[in-house]
Amino acid sequence: MSSPKVVALIPARLAATRLPDKPLVDIAGKTMIQHVWERVSQVRGVTAIAIATPDSAIQQVVEGFGGQAIMTSHEHRSGTDRLAEAARILGLEPGDIVINIQGDEPLLEPANIEAALAPLLEDPALPMSSLTCPCPEIDRDNPACVKVVFAPNGDALYFSRSRIPFPRNEDTGVVTMQHIGLYAYRNGFLQTYSALAPTPLERTEGLEQLRALENGYRIRMVRIEKAPIGVDTPEDLARVRALLER
Repeated sequence: MSSPKVVALIPARLAATRLPDKPLVDIAGKTMIQHVWERVSQVRGVTAIAIATPDSAIQQVVEGFGGQAIMTSHEHRSGTDRLAEAARILGLEPGDIVINIQGDEPLLEPANIEAALAPLLEDPALPMSSLTCPCPEIDRDNPACVKVVFAPNGDALYFSRSRIPFPRNEDTGVVTMQHIGLYAYRNGFLQTYSALAPTPLERTEGLEQLRALENGYRIRMVRIEKAPIGVDTPEDLARVRALLER
């Protein structure tokens, strides 16, 4: 049996409410999407990388620095649906692996992507994996910071914008864990997942990954030390620029 292809896909679009044209902002002489591409290019085991986008301006920039852009529909409700279309365009097999990498994390560590990929390479029956790290105390009650609880084998039990588990007794030693939105999927599962209707808990929390749990699918969580710095606001952009322009 041949080894699965491992394709890293980066969804990117110009429409953003807090930071318009975010993928194309300049950071230390390169667009943000190029910084992400270059980080992903260092990941061991990846057979192909592509940007999935509905915007020709992003396509031109990506092809200008030598990357591959896949043009996708403007109608997608999420980055997951955009990746599912890109995987179909690439003709991936059900057993191939798709890594979903956020296009707004120019400081992402390649080792973290490898960590998310590892469970799917080790277990052909596993449909999906993601990352978690200890949640900073300042964010434990911040609804913008998603929390996760998982079983001893690492399979996710629930994701929430609230603090979970609730610390009724402070001396249990259980650490509040933050979810990091980087995913690896078996392509056959990705196609099924993107076609499923939104579920009640997903709609309640506003968290798409709950759709997988509500339909009985496993998500293996892999612990890393800390979350990457994402760029959602002008303040985030200034901080990342300061770090990369040193």
